[in-house]
Amino acid sequence: MSIKDPLSIIGVTIAEKYRMERLVGEGGFAVVYRAQHTVWNQPVAIKFFNGLSSVPVDQREYFKDQFIQEGALLTELSSQTASIVQARDVGTYTTADGQWMPYMVLEWLDGVTLDELLERERADGVVPWTVEQMIVLLAQAANALDVAHGRGIAHRDIKPANIFVLGEQPRLTATLKVLDFGVAKMMSDNTQLKAAMAQTGMNVTSFTPQYGAPEQFSRSYGATGPWTDVYALALVALEMMLGKAVLDGDDLVQLAFSTGNHQRRPTPRNLGVEVSDAVEAVFAKALAISPGDRYPRAREFWAALEQAYGGFYREGSRPAVLTTDLGVGATHRVLDNARTAAPNLLSTSSPATLNAETERASGKTGRYLAAAVATVAVAASAALLSGGRHGDDRGPGKLPAPAALAASAAVPAAASASAPASACPEEMVQVPAGQFFMGSDSKEAPDNQKPSHNVSVDSVCMDLYETTVKKYKLCSDEGKCRRAPTEVEWPQITASERATYSPLCTGSDPDKLDHPITCVTWEMANNYCRANDKRLPTEAEWEFATRGPDGRVYPWGDEAPTSLHLNACDEQCVAWGKAHKVEMKALGQGDDGFATTAPVGKFPAGRSRFGPYDVVGNVWEWVADWYGDYRPEAAKSPTGPSAGERKVIRGGAWNAGVEAWLHPSFRYAQVPNAQSHGIGFRCVKLVAK
Repeated sequence: MSIKDPLSIIGVTIAEKYRMERLVGEGGFAVVYRAQHTVWNQPVAIKFFNGLSSVPVDQREYFKDQFIQEGALLTELSSQTASIVQARDVGTYTTADGQWMPYMVLEWLDGVTLDELLERERADGVVPWTVEQMIVLLAQAANALDVAHGRGIAHRDIKPANIFVLGEQPRLTATLKVLDFGVAKMMSDNTQLKAAMAQTGMNVTSFTPQYGAPEQFSRSYGATGPWTDVYALALVALEMMLGKAVLDGDDLVQLAFSTGNHQRRPTPRNLGVEVSDAVEAVFAKALAISPGDRYPRAREFWAALEQAYGGFYREGSRPAVLTTDLGVGATHRVLDNARTAAPNLLSTSSPATLNAETERASGKTGRYLAAAVATVAVAASAALLSGGRHGDDRGPGKLPAPAALAASAAVPAAASASAPASACPEEMVQVPAGQFFMGSDSKEAPDNQKPSHNVSVDSVCMDLYETTVKKYKLCSDEGKCRRAPTEVEWPQITASERATYSPLCTGSDPDKLDHPITCVTWEMANNYCRANDKRLPTEAEWEFATRGPDGRVYPWGDEAPTSLHLNACDEQCVAWGKAHKVEMKALGQGDDGFATTAPVGKFPAGRSRFGPYDVVGNVWEWVADWYGDYRPEAAKSPTGPSAGERKVIRGGAWNAGVEAWLHPSFRYAQVPNAQSHGIGFRCVKLVAK
């Protein structure tokens, strides 16, 4: 049996460092090979754009420059989020028979494309994805898209084949990579490319009709842009919930009619997927025929969808990875000395006086698929190649309020009758049992985070949000909780500090009912949890829920913190400090929109992998444990010392100006009777058996 090798290149070393190993994908415009980087001794994927092999000689240098620019764009975008495939190199290659073509070197990915996964599930009779499962998984793609949307850049060919799934249990833990950023834009905008292709009798288009927005079929609807990606992402989401492609049609004309049909919009209910009124309305807006009636970018679409779902863990399906990313072009530059800066905990950077020790993708293919190849049509033929794997011819083929506060948002019914019942109460999320390395091995980490040691924890339900003023007040109004203090208090507090910080006790501010409750002691927090049949989390439970098992740098992943990830000290925080004669240090450039505390759930990009919001920033959180040195021998559900002088707090606060405080491993402690403007809490409970 002969090995398929359309370029006759297997075994050849190009650019003196890429040894070609095998073909892994082929489409109408490009082919993808696996290669070995002979210097790094690492696999890479190389995409050869053989569809350009007939470009006139006098235009080759121009196209080479275009690919260099697009490679630079992809490199820039992927540096801001782990959810966009990384470009490593670009170049040109001439085959033995004289075919000239540009190529792009990409990171090697182990997994499958989303279309392969969905096809496999359909073949195996697996039920479609629930609303919740879809929201959790595709949040990564939405945030990746929004990185580009913040720059005014649209992908224009979002489809399951351009979403790569890494991980062997996609409905439990999976990471997504968006493919082909920049290439679709280049092919759509480049008039010289179109002219060159026309000379060869081919017509190039940069989208796949089965996921096309009306404006991609006819510019009479308006221009393409980020809103075009919103439309396509909504179609992908619906396909996951429906179990099949959404748009009806066997050719280009039928698909164009389906996507622009005023009489029947491709919304969940019209397709037979049972959702709430709120979720249906979000999809109706995302799939509006007129681009101006849609969400202008992915971030707004996904935030609205999560809000409409009313706390998207209510259905209780199994948790999935949330590797969310930046949503704007500009990123924060974290202060160089942030990792080692010691906070003045009384007045500037902390809540109070603190201690200074500071399902499945089994049979994974192990390949980067060529599904990202742009669609090509031959002459005026209505049959378009959709860029399928191995040459398959698929044929015509400002931020909303947090979900926790949207009390009027109806809870949608499960998309499938077989969806599992919720194991957790409303507005709680299940954190699965697992193990991880608690603490840090970093040389720059304080000694109280060492040694890093392996810990196992049981599954718990954790509050999706920090306890709000509204919820705490309800408990106190019912006589189950003490009234929240209206003044700050901690050891050696001065009269000036009391006067400055007491107005920040949220329990006394009627305009902050949706903000986290502050100025409550450890005992008040503990009593509130018990009054609601819950408890405070242990340190180990809190850290695992915040970072998961993979050792990520921040709750959301390894990307540097920005004003989209959390409420930390920013321009408004510094301005507040100047007004009150308190020296504040900003985390970086930018404005998260709040001078002090923020309403809970305002920063979806900063969620932890299991879903809880605001686990870093906004307010520190009391946990159950007394503060003490780690005991590495306590590997199973450790609880800290049996007694002590201070209780542990975790997660940083709105006045955090030190990047290291945002690491899930970071520990602080406070006397349990402290009443601080920067300390709140959330609760957990054991999962019902």
